[in-house]
Amino acid sequence: MKHATLYRYSLPMDSGVILRHTRLVRRDGLIVKLKNGEKVGRGEIAPLPEFSTETIEQAQTQIELYLAQWLESGEIDWESLYPSVAFGLSVALAELEGEIPAEGNFLAAPLCSGDPDELVEKLAELLGEKVAKIKVGLYEPIRDGIVVNMFLEILPDLRLRLDANRQWTPAKAAQFANYVNPAFRSRIAFLEEPCQTPEQSLAFSKETGIAIAWDETLRDEGFSLQCKTGLSAIVIKPTLVGSLKTVKAMVEQAHTLGMEAVISSSIESSFGLNTLSRIAHWLTPGTVPGLDTVSLFGEQLEQAWPGCELPLKTLTDCEVVWQAHQ
Repeated sequence: MKHATLYRYSLPMDSGVILRHTRLVRRDGLIVKLKNGEKVGRGEIAPLPEFSTETIEQAQTQIELYLAQWLESGEIDWESLYPSVAFGLSVALAELEGEIPAEGNFLAAPLCSGDPDELVEKLAELLGEKVAKIKVGLYEPIRDGIVVNMFLEILPDLRLRLDANRQWTPAKAAQFANYVNPAFRSRIAFLEEPCQTPEQSLAFSKETGIAIAWDETLRDEGFSLQCKTGLSAIVIKPTLVGSLKTVKAMVEQAHTLGMEAVISSSIESSFGLNTLSRIAHWLTPGTVPGLDTVSLFGEQLEQAWPGCELPLKTLTDCEVVWQAHQ
């Protein structure tokens, strides 16, 4: 007998979490639970406000429809699904069939707030490669350049990943680069989407020698991944990209082209982060994923993140918004 249950959660966020234009006060999402006989599979559907094309309400309406179809026929039209729905449902189905290995990669690149002492403490706990991430583009580019330069100077074995979310004009990106010592630039593993267009970002890389990575560009209509001078990596946010099959194809294409592929968070719950850590270990072994976002929450969900002491909310504490069996 097949069962499907849909839970909805709402978790408090740290007061300092700001997306592009708004403060994220609560994180809302859905957990799909599928049962087929003794087998169980679960996945998280959590559209990210301001980044996802769909809202949580649209995602819920769609997944309820498709769960009913799965119970009846097992057939799913993947092309018609919202990215977050396609990802969460595909994960639940893959887990149902035992396709996702249990082991996870929890060596997430820590997010830096600008305090070198705090970063040194975090990095001391890391094994192997010292990789950290800094969000840039929120303040003046000169300030960002000074902060990045400071970290690279203080920590000579550090490699930094930077993310600008297309916030800079070419002139502002150049201002940033002017404050980063040319001798340190090779230790910037990549800078995600420095400028407002891919062409501007590639020109920035050519002028500065700072490697770049695609994130938003992966989701541009008509985009196809190609080798470009200065492009060293792609950052894949599965919740924003789509099904597990799509994620896997992206990773394989990047590796074929000699690029790094990084599995990254869209601020999923601790449950979703645990799933992403397993996918990262499976598809991108040897690459540190970008999953250091659990500290942005006030609570965890169902599965604790290793080393996190936030209180844990279980699925039994969440609202069941849909369930049926066949």
